[in-house]
Amino acid sequence: MTSILPDGSGSAAPPASAAPAVSAASAVTRDPSAPSIPSAPSARSRVRRVAENARYERETLYAIVDAAFLCHIAFADEQGSHCIPTACWREGEALYIHGSNGSRMVKHLQQGAQVCVAITHLDGLVLARSAFNHSMNYRSCVIYGQFVAIDRPDEKRASLDAFMHKIAPGREHEARPGNAKEIAATTVLRISLDEAACKVRSGPPQDDVQDLCLAVWAGVLPLQTVQGAAIAALDNAVPEPTYVRQWHSQCAD
Repeated sequence: MTSILPDGSGSAAPPASAAPAVSAASAVTRDPSAPSIPSAPSARSRVRRVAENARYERETLYAIVDAAFLCHIAFADEQGSHCIPTACWREGEALYIHGSNGSRMVKHLQQGAQVCVAITHLDGLVLARSAFNHSMNYRSCVIYGQFVAIDRPDEKRASLDAFMHKIAPGREHEARPGNAKEIAATTVLRISLDEAACKVRSGPPQDDVQDLCLAVWAGVLPLQTVQGAAIAALDNAVPEPTYVRQWHSQCAD
């Protein structure tokens, strides 16, 4: 089975039918008029296992980040290693998170800790005829670097408004904004997306030629996140705003 991590840690060897890596000779004879292929921004972000699934272009990275509401942040401190899920959003070329000033993770990140941020969207289970050629269809990214805190209250407010807009466009103009005490008790941090790598797989299973004759079902079991119908609070007395009605229409689609 293939790994969805950039370095391929813990994965079995790629199936024999997987596309081979580009050789030095083929790279030399590449059409010079073809668009350039982005390379890994650093050695630690370079995808090594099943490298043909690597994506380094910003458009893919932005799409994966923008489709996520949660990320996982891995870091180490004097108590050991940790991987914490937290809400996230993107503004320009940075990923943003927020948390209480008293959060252990927030305090540690403010000290300039090196971190690894991961986001994964699982799109399907890929069933091959051989157990070791099973895989998953997915879109994933890993971001390396350090978080930087936003100090100015007006910038923090603007970023939190951007987060609210991501959750429900227009909500930032309706919900009560944070007051001075709430803003002061909240830390907003950002990390540059400059050192990041994506890994994407899609399509059917890749069976070895010798397994194609096996009488075993092969294909993809698709997975997707589905929007459910909005559920109003029991004490709600306000008509549905536009973004809730749009949520309903997207559910119907």
